[in-house]
Amino acid sequence: MTETYEVIVIGGGAAGLSAALVLGRARRRTLVVDVGEPRNAPAAHMQGYLSRDGMPPADFLAVGREEIARYGVELIRDRAVDVTRGADFAVVLESGRTVHARRLVVATGLKDELPDVPGVAERFGRDVLHCPYCHGWEVRDRAFGVLATGPTSVHQALMVSQWSKDVTFFLHRVAESDLSDDDLRRLAAAGVKVVPGEVARLVTEDDRITGVRLADGTTHAREVLFVAPRAVPRTGLLEKLGAELRETPVGSYPVVDPTGLTSVPGVWAVGNAMGFAEQVANAAAGGYRAGATVNGELLMTDLDAAVGV
Repeated sequence: MTETYEVIVIGGGAAGLSAALVLGRARRRTLVVDVGEPRNAPAAHMQGYLSRDGMPPADFLAVGREEIARYGVELIRDRAVDVTRGADFAVVLESGRTVHARRLVVATGLKDELPDVPGVAERFGRDVLHCPYCHGWEVRDRAFGVLATGPTSVHQALMVSQWSKDVTFFLHRVAESDLSDDDLRRLAAAGVKVVPGEVARLVTEDDRITGVRLADGTTHAREVLFVAPRAVPRTGLLEKLGAELRETPVGSYPVVDPTGLTSVPGVWAVGNAMGFAEQVANAAAGGYRAGATVNGELLMTDLDAAVGV
């Protein structure tokens, strides 16, 4: 039996659920396909979302799923593995099921690839962090380390100095000569200590970071380590549809208009599927905007067809 919806939302994080909520309230038959791999799963709490500051991410998503269900939105635990565009969009799921829709909202997010330093992956989301806006207040005034991983790391070291005046920037596999004069001047002005040499591992004691050990055996006492993971956008489905992508310093993302509409008619991208820096609040807002736009576009399409435009 062909299962046809007006809209399929692929991804059930803040962006996808927000789009689905708007569409459900607009009385659109909507399906959310969610495999259950939110980017912020390692974090115990999410911060900076007005009225939900400090709420565990899992609780936030659970409330969102309850809300969309009130409006008849269906949600299935599955992974979209293929999509084709014909008279409508056909989405093939990992379970073997195929579902169809007139419009798609892609909210597949991205994956964070962490540097291969022992201890980093194990403590990510606890005292290995990446976003000072997400976690800076909770670790304020502690001894920070910043692990250089790429071109954004100097910026990260400068940013975290807003939350602590004890910041050490570990160059790791970055040569000191790769830092510009402006980089060095800014780091000095921010009081950030620059330490060359490859990092061998994190030192932990009583389930907390106590230091950063270099390959030469020296250890620097630290309590928190900030890293900039390599972002891997989950754009596979968009690429299958031929969506135009743009290269950025943090990966390739779809070209979208202010509502999230991609270069493929009928396909919107929201949340981290369309940009690296979309926090939960931004993602929810983007999902709302896309949901409202999709509903309006469907309405006008049907009205134009009815009057022969």
